[in-house]
Amino acid sequence: MSFTDRLRRERLIAIVRGTDPRAAEQTVHTLLEEGVALIEVSLTTPDAAGIIARCTREAGDALIGAGTVLTGDDARAVQQAGAAFVVTPALAEGSVTAHTLGLPVVAGALTPTEIVRAVTEGATAVKLFPASVGGPAYLRTLRDPLPGVPFVPTGGVDADAARAYLEAGALAVGVGSPIVGDAPRGGDLNALRERCRSFLAALTGHRERA
Repeated sequence: MSFTDRLRRERLIAIVRGTDPRAAEQTVHTLLEEGVALIEVSLTTPDAAGIIARCTREAGDALIGAGTVLTGDDARAVQQAGAAFVVTPALAEGSVTAHTLGLPVVAGALTPTEIVRAVTEGATAVKLFPASVGGPAYLRTLRDPLPGVPFVPTGGVDADAARAYLEAGALAVGVGSPIVGDAPRGGDLNALRERCRSFLAALTGHRERA
């Protein structure tokens, strides 16, 4: 199954960004246990490459990717760690290098010019970021002239917004704190499980239609 097909099936990339590497790794494991199959570990997290490498070995059919990949060195490092995909906050050397290495790339872009450039440079999907700037209405506007672009809105996406983005034509959504909360910084994992179940339940209809 292609990465685009996985995005279409799962509808969700959970984003783990924390200050405590042990807590961040526990967050990834908890997300996996709760059925989240696409997880991005941001390189701003200490020992992110190590977390990706260790969690990938235990992920089964789930995919562990790397986020905030800005440089070519970042892309090469996460490939060596076993990242299944790369996410960037903007168009940068990291997205081009990752594509050259054969990794699926969800490249960050906001304006039409950036979006077209991302697709031209080989992005598998476009991370519409920060999506909260324009909301679902902005996505609908973009889809008129750019109907073939697979969008993954990210930034300020809670469960209600996720449903709205998917109704507006998003392929999937990227979600950080509305799901993970403070778990990557040592917060309550039981609360994480509750948020995760609630969020997945909110997307059930969209995932079944995928």
